[in-house]
Amino acid sequence: MDQGLELSDRKKKILEAIIRTYMETGEPVGSRTVSKFTDLNLSSATIRNEMADLEEMGLILQPHTSAGRIPSDQAYRMYVDTILESKNKEVSDIQELLLEREDKIDLLLKQVAKLLAQNTNYTSMVTKPRYEHRRIKFIQLSRTSEDQILVLIVTQNNHVTNKFIDTETDIPENDLAQLNFLLNTALNGLDITEISIALASKIRDQAGEYASLAAQILDVVAATMSDDEEEIYTSGATNILKYPELMDKEKMEGLLSTFEEKQMLTAWANDVPMEKDKEHQIQVYIGEESPIESMKDCSVVTATYQIEEGVYGKIGIVGPKRMDYQKVVGTLENCMQQLDGIFKKKSLTDKGGRNDS
Repeated sequence: MDQGLELSDRKKKILEAIIRTYMETGEPVGSRTVSKFTDLNLSSATIRNEMADLEEMGLILQPHTSAGRIPSDQAYRMYVDTILESKNKEVSDIQELLLEREDKIDLLLKQVAKLLAQNTNYTSMVTKPRYEHRRIKFIQLSRTSEDQILVLIVTQNNHVTNKFIDTETDIPENDLAQLNFLLNTALNGLDITEISIALASKIRDQAGEYASLAAQILDVVAATMSDDEEEIYTSGATNILKYPELMDKEKMEGLLSTFEEKQMLTAWANDVPMEKDKEHQIQVYIGEESPIESMKDCSVVTATYQIEEGVYGKIGIVGPKRMDYQKVVGTLENCMQQLDGIFKKKSLTDKGGRNDS
């Protein structure tokens, strides 16, 4: 717990005792209380001297004129970094529940949000998966009636979208097949950013008498490929009412509004670091470090889940700055491991894997 500061073992133990006690009680911690939670057998006077040093270092604060102290954001940061380096990240009570996966990912993620809120007693946020790239695998045009066709778009991550388009006249099957071939030849393997105005114009020209229909199909493709509508599942929003330091009316209303309306969560959802060398991307934001304005008096712990290459989302847990970081980080790590297993099994199934035993 030295994060740029040289602390003696005695100071480290006293600081940890203050942090742990404050996390449990939410009340400023005095020297007499600290003496009961350490194995140093020091007098209250000696502990007070050490606490004075810690206060000068900016690691503890005195919120009132009383002798009690509370941890600073810097102290929480040191404590969290120590936890992140440790190996003790096992939380088993969520494991069996996560393994009972739902067939649909959105139902699974809603359940994950609920379980995380119940398990931590804080508030959870889970985003639906986003696609880093959406490249076209193929387009299929099918006539459903004399004046309607079905446009089916499959991306390379096997995401399927379909849309009905009304036509002015009946299109012969042969002409529809030729239009289908033209679109696939021109668009196969392209991302939305690679479909230029010049390319769209060329496709319309080559479509001849069906230029108008080709333009409609291109509009459907563009809408499908650029559909970044965020959906964020939250659970346990009322858990924040359990912590006195967040009961200020303005703070409470701001937090509840954020979880209810969710627009402010979009920036957080879009900010997904995808560093390949850091599995699960567990991040801890304390106080002013929070990426969400209404959560500057809270701590936010987030992790990145990945379904497959280029398909990812975020999970977050929000609580007071005195949250039980060890449990939260361990819970998220365990959750990520379980999701890895679930998504890997799903990926094998999608690719036609089977057990021949």
